[in-house]
Amino acid sequence: MLFNELIGCHYACIPKNDQQPNDNKMKNLITSLLAFALMAGLNAQNTDSIWIVNNYTKIERMIPMRDGVKLFTSIYIPRDISEDHPVLMERSPYSCAPYGEGAWRDFWNRYLKYYLFEGYIMVKQDVRGRWMSEGEFADIRPFNPHRKDNSDIDESSDTYDTIEWLLKNIPHNNGKVGVFGISYPGFYSTMAAASNHPALKAVSPQAPVTNWFIGDDFHHNGAFFLLDAFRFYPALGAGFGLPRPKPSTKGPENIRLPYQDNYRFFLETGALPAFARLAGDSVPFWKELYSHPDYDEWWKVRDARNATKNLNPAMLWVGGHFDAEDNWGAWNSYKAAEENNPMKEFNRIVMGPWAHGQWSWPDGSYLGNIGFGSNTSQWYQQNIEIPFFNYYLKGKGSKPEIAEATIFITGRNEWKEFGSWPPAGTVNTDLFLQPSGRLGWQRPGSGPEHSDYVSDPSKPVPYTEDVHFLRTMEYMTDDQRFASRRPDVLVFKTDILEEEITLTGMLTADLFVSLSSTDADFVVKLIDVFPDDPGHLRTEPYSVRMPFSKYPGGGYEMLVHGEIFRGRYRNSFEKPAPFVPGKVERVKFEVGNVAHTFKKGHRIMIQIQSSWFPLADRNPQKFVNIYEARESDFQKATIQIYHSKKYPGKIILPVLTQ
Repeated sequence: MLFNELIGCHYACIPKNDQQPNDNKMKNLITSLLAFALMAGLNAQNTDSIWIVNNYTKIERMIPMRDGVKLFTSIYIPRDISEDHPVLMERSPYSCAPYGEGAWRDFWNRYLKYYLFEGYIMVKQDVRGRWMSEGEFADIRPFNPHRKDNSDIDESSDTYDTIEWLLKNIPHNNGKVGVFGISYPGFYSTMAAASNHPALKAVSPQAPVTNWFIGDDFHHNGAFFLLDAFRFYPALGAGFGLPRPKPSTKGPENIRLPYQDNYRFFLETGALPAFARLAGDSVPFWKELYSHPDYDEWWKVRDARNATKNLNPAMLWVGGHFDAEDNWGAWNSYKAAEENNPMKEFNRIVMGPWAHGQWSWPDGSYLGNIGFGSNTSQWYQQNIEIPFFNYYLKGKGSKPEIAEATIFITGRNEWKEFGSWPPAGTVNTDLFLQPSGRLGWQRPGSGPEHSDYVSDPSKPVPYTEDVHFLRTMEYMTDDQRFASRRPDVLVFKTDILEEEITLTGMLTADLFVSLSSTDADFVVKLIDVFPDDPGHLRTEPYSVRMPFSKYPGGGYEMLVHGEIFRGRYRNSFEKPAPFVPGKVERVKFEVGNVAHTFKKGHRIMIQIQSSWFPLADRNPQKFVNIYEARESDFQKATIQIYHSKKYPGKIILPVLTQ
């Protein structure tokens, strides 16, 4: 029995007059059950680890590529030789650690253990130029469909050569290979699919890095996601791009930041040239990023969607609604694969209520303050991913009946199967900004033509109300009341809903704006406002160390989805253009795909602001190259958001009508 189920069972058995959060009886019960659960979990892990070590052999090999470079590869091989076994591989820049044939990856602590119980040959490889592999590392190495000789390599050719070696050198393989991976390994999974090795039967790119300018990780609609980018490269991440003179089991030293408040650090450090100075000259990709401020050819050839044509393997794309890093990549890679392979038999997408990679966690029942009513991660693992690979790599069971789009609808907290995405019956419906902070289904009539705010780069709107060092993943469902109370955030909301509304598809902002300056960013947030009366809502004690689901109280403003858009790209990502002060201009952009039900009694809210800090860098609000901006370039700007008959600003909702 799960620990939270134990707690629920015993808590329900306590007389109501004894159910006090601070009651010693309850505290002692929780402590005892926690100890019991931890002991049971440790015993289960110990049993699994003993079985895996007794039934598998680990070897490490340097696998040669066509250009002579050798890639370090850890291989876990079943000792059972009574049958042949499939290969399941992950290619990663994040290290094959632990190194040494006597040091084992902790499969028993994660759902990957079920693949070993099924008898898979498990393979993990350090990609070219990382950790113990030879060669030169290149971030998001461009796909090269026109290779001429053995010196022309890319990640797809490295995958092909690795598969070829494994099939020839690992005994008792069944000639079938699968590849999967999350985030950056998701990018390598996309590239693996493009190799089209005849033995590669199934691939699952999960939260795949896809386009680092339009929607993933380091840029969203041209706005630089400074917090994640600086952490990932020169600061606290995996030391990406830092010098590695020779293969090594140790990563490079990272920059140490002076204090544990990211809002303060990024604000006091200043404009982007200051971060370039902190990074120094040792991170080539950081310098390249600064050298390509707009969506030029350098970025375009690094779009992983270039590798989604003529795909032979069965494809399973996976992502999370609340993925703060690569939500865009999962949706758009799937879409590209659909368009580029119209006759493909199996190309599917699964999107759950998850943070980055949460589908691989033991518990997917909640994120931050929001509960989902069930362990969605475990359901996905046992009902989607494992059956997918078992069928295509082992021939086990009947062909998995995975819908074209298996989507979790938050708010309603249900899995739904659709024959397409967006689903049939989705109707784009205009929800208009109105005077006095209202949202309505009718075009605005009389009243003030616009709502105004002053955006001050010296006091940017924070992305969350708490003080943090690293970027949180829970901010994707955070209560937005802290932002509602700021004068530089516009708030529009509907009347109380008389019936529920479900959204399934692309949310689009269609704004009319005027500025007192020549540039600005626009952040649009879709928010579910819970009823003011919390009486019907369940409340429970919560600790980050206990797997309780939290339930928000009355008036909670749940972020459903938000996105930023750099205004200079309103006409083209390739050719930025300044605003003309005082001129009304249209800013229309995709906020993102959503799958959410606003229940009866709730409200729909839209917040509009011009900073989201330090998630995104500050726009100086002056049309300059922001990567070269000086402190003197930063200025306040008065932003006018129109809601008039002539300029009817609106949000386009993908409403599911059936």
